[in-house]
Amino acid sequence: MRGLRKRHILVDTLGHLLKVVVHTANIQDREGAKLLLKAVPEAIVSQLIKLWADGGYRGTLVEWCWDTFQITLEIIFPPAKRKTFVLLPRRWVVERTFAWLGHYRRLSKDYEECCECSEGLFTSLRSTACSNGSRPSLTEPNSTLHFELSNGF
Repeated sequence: MRGLRKRHILVDTLGHLLKVVVHTANIQDREGAKLLLKAVPEAIVSQLIKLWADGGYRGTLVEWCWDTFQITLEIIFPPAKRKTFVLLPRRWVVERTFAWLGHYRRLSKDYEECCECSEGLFTSLRSTACSNGSRPSLTEPNSTLHFELSNGF
Protein backbone atom coordinates (compact mmCIF):
# COMPACT_ATOMS: atom_id res chain seq x y z
CA MET A 1 0.00 0.00 0.00
CA ARG A 2 1.46 3.30 -1.04
CA GLY A 3 1.95 6.04 1.54
CA LEU A 4 1.94 3.83 4.63
CA ARG A 5 5.67 3.38 5.05
CA LYS A 6 8.54 4.23 7.31
CA ARG A 7 12.07 4.93 6.23
CA HIS A 8 15.01 4.22 8.50
CA ILE A 9 18.38 5.63 7.50
CA LEU A 10 21.93 5.16 8.70
CA VAL A 11 24.20 8.15 8.14
CA ASP A 12 27.73 8.97 9.19
CA THR A 13 28.54 11.99 11.34
CA LEU A 14 28.64 14.21 8.25
CA GLY A 15 25.19 13.12 7.12
CA HIS A 16 26.26 10.86 4.25
CA LEU A 17 23.62 8.24 3.60
CA LEU A 18 25.02 4.75 4.15
CA LYS A 19 21.99 2.49 4.32
CA VAL A 20 18.23 2.81 4.09
CA VAL A 21 15.43 0.38 4.86
CA VAL A 22 11.84 1.06 3.86
CA HIS A 23 9.03 -0.98 5.35
CA THR A 24 5.33 -0.81 6.08
CA ALA A 25 4.18 1.52 8.84
CA ASN A 26 2.85 -1.28 11.04
CA ILE A 27 6.36 -2.16 12.24
CA GLN A 28 7.66 -0.45 15.39
CA ASP A 29 10.69 1.84 15.09
CA ARG A 30 12.80 -0.51 17.23
CA GLU A 31 12.06 -3.44 14.91
CA GLY A 32 12.74 -1.26 11.86
CA ALA A 33 16.12 -0.35 13.33
CA LYS A 34 16.94 -4.03 13.71
CA LEU A 35 16.05 -4.59 10.04
CA LEU A 36 18.33 -1.69 9.11
CA LEU A 37 21.28 -2.83 11.20
CA LYS A 38 21.00 -6.41 9.96
CA ALA A 39 21.15 -5.09 6.37
CA VAL A 40 24.31 -3.04 6.91
CA PRO A 41 27.37 -4.59 5.21
CA GLU A 42 29.91 -6.25 7.51
CA ALA A 43 32.63 -3.82 6.37
CA ILE A 44 30.67 -0.99 7.98
CA VAL A 45 29.36 -2.91 11.00
CA SER A 46 32.89 -3.92 11.99
CA GLN A 47 33.83 -0.23 12.30
CA LEU A 48 30.77 0.97 14.16
CA ILE A 49 31.51 2.32 17.60
CA LYS A 50 28.45 4.26 18.60
CA LEU A 51 24.96 4.95 17.27
CA TRP A 52 22.81 7.92 18.17
CA ALA A 53 19.04 7.65 17.89
CA ASP A 54 15.95 9.55 18.99
CA GLY A 55 13.51 8.52 21.71
CA GLY A 56 11.45 6.33 19.38
CA TYR A 57 14.23 3.73 19.57
CA ARG A 58 14.44 3.50 23.36
CA GLY A 59 13.85 0.23 25.13
CA THR A 60 15.29 -3.15 24.35
CA LEU A 61 17.08 -1.95 21.21
CA VAL A 62 19.92 -0.54 23.32
CA GLU A 63 20.70 -3.98 24.75
CA TRP A 64 20.08 -5.70 21.39
CA CYS A 65 22.69 -3.49 19.68
CA TRP A 66 25.26 -4.36 22.31
CA ASP A 67 24.43 -8.09 22.42
CA THR A 68 24.31 -8.49 18.65
CA PHE A 69 27.02 -6.12 17.37
CA GLN A 70 28.87 -4.82 20.48
CA ILE A 71 27.80 -1.29 19.48
CA THR A 72 26.76 1.38 21.95
CA LEU A 73 23.39 2.93 21.19
CA GLU A 74 22.84 6.31 22.80
CA ILE A 75 19.30 7.65 22.88
CA ILE A 76 19.05 11.44 22.51
CA PHE A 77 16.18 12.94 24.49
CA PRO A 78 15.00 16.54 24.43
CA PRO A 79 15.26 18.50 27.69
CA ALA A 80 12.38 17.71 30.04
CA LYS A 81 11.09 21.27 30.47
CA ARG A 82 11.58 22.92 27.12
CA LYS A 83 9.31 25.76 26.08
CA THR A 84 10.97 26.61 22.76
CA PHE A 85 12.90 24.83 20.06
CA VAL A 86 16.04 23.12 21.34
CA LEU A 87 18.74 21.84 19.01
CA LEU A 88 19.40 18.27 20.11
CA PRO A 89 22.99 17.04 20.02
CA ARG A 90 23.74 14.83 16.97
CA ARG A 91 20.06 14.71 15.99
CA TRP A 92 20.41 17.64 13.59
CA VAL A 93 22.74 15.62 11.34
CA VAL A 94 20.13 13.04 10.40
CA GLU A 95 17.41 15.69 10.15
CA ARG A 96 19.61 17.62 7.71
CA THR A 97 20.00 14.44 5.65
CA PHE A 98 16.22 14.03 5.50
CA ALA A 99 15.99 17.67 4.40
CA TRP A 100 18.54 17.04 1.63
CA LEU A 101 16.60 13.98 0.50
CA GLY A 102 13.38 15.96 0.50
CA HIS A 103 14.80 18.18 -2.24
CA TYR A 104 14.55 15.26 -4.68
CA ARG A 105 11.04 15.16 -6.11
CA ARG A 106 10.82 11.36 -6.18
CA LEU A 107 11.86 11.16 -2.53
CA SER A 108 9.80 14.09 -1.25
CA LYS A 109 6.60 12.05 -1.46
CA ASP A 110 5.94 8.35 -1.46
CA TYR A 111 5.33 7.78 -5.16
CA GLU A 112 6.62 4.22 -5.36
CA GLU A 113 4.38 1.15 -5.35
CA CYS A 114 6.76 -1.14 -3.44
CA CYS A 115 9.25 -0.69 -0.61
CA GLU A 116 12.11 -2.15 -2.68
CA CYS A 117 11.59 0.49 -5.38
CA SER A 118 11.74 3.22 -2.78
CA GLU A 119 14.96 1.78 -1.33
CA GLY A 120 16.37 1.62 -4.86
CA LEU A 121 15.86 5.35 -5.31
CA PHE A 122 17.80 6.02 -2.12
CA THR A 123 20.56 3.68 -3.29
CA SER A 124 20.87 5.35 -6.67
CA LEU A 125 21.03 8.74 -4.98
CA ARG A 126 23.74 7.47 -2.63
CA SER A 127 25.68 6.06 -5.59
CA THR A 128 25.59 9.44 -7.29
CA ALA A 129 26.83 11.18 -4.15
CA CYS A 130 29.61 8.60 -3.66
CA SER A 131 30.79 8.97 -7.24
CA ASN A 132 31.32 12.64 -6.45
CA GLY A 133 33.81 11.64 -3.75
CA SER A 134 31.67 12.36 -0.72
CA ARG A 135 31.86 9.11 1.21
CA PRO A 136 33.94 8.16 4.24
CA SER A 137 36.97 5.93 3.89
CA LEU A 138 36.40 2.38 5.07
CA THR A 139 39.89 1.17 4.19
CA GLU A 140 41.94 3.17 6.67
CA PRO A 141 42.82 0.91 9.60
CA ASN A 142 42.46 3.73 12.14
CA SER A 143 39.27 5.24 10.77
CA THR A 144 36.40 5.12 13.23
CA LEU A 145 32.86 5.79 12.20
CA HIS A 146 29.97 7.00 14.31
CA PHE A 147 26.50 6.71 12.87
CA GLU A 148 23.03 7.99 13.48
CA LEU A 149 19.84 6.09 13.17
CA SER A 150 16.48 7.63 12.44
CA ASN A 151 13.13 7.12 10.87
CA GLY A 152 11.43 9.82 8.97
CA PHE A 153 9.11 11.18 6.34
